[in-house]
Amino acid sequence: MPKSKVRKKAAYTAPVSRQPVKVSGPTHPAYVIIMLAVGILGLAWLITDYLGRDAIPFMGTLGGFNFLIGFGLIVIALLMSMRWR
Repeated sequence: MPKSKVRKKAAYTAPVSRQPVKVSGPTHPAYVIIMLAVGILGLAWLITDYLGRDAIPFMGTLGGFNFLIGFGLIVIALLMSMRWR
């Protein structure tokens, strides 16, 4: 019985984009300071809420929103860290 011929397929090559990529330089030092300040402010908000909720009147009225504010500030700082170069 004759052997079937094996067809060779060309290897797949992905289309290459020839668009130049814009590379930005390092971020401004003020960006890093603001990023760290926002993260530390969020952490300080949570610690102040935990330790002094009864002593500070407006923190008692906020109740559970204190966690939202504190963790929101920390998440903003983490999102800012993704843009830091």
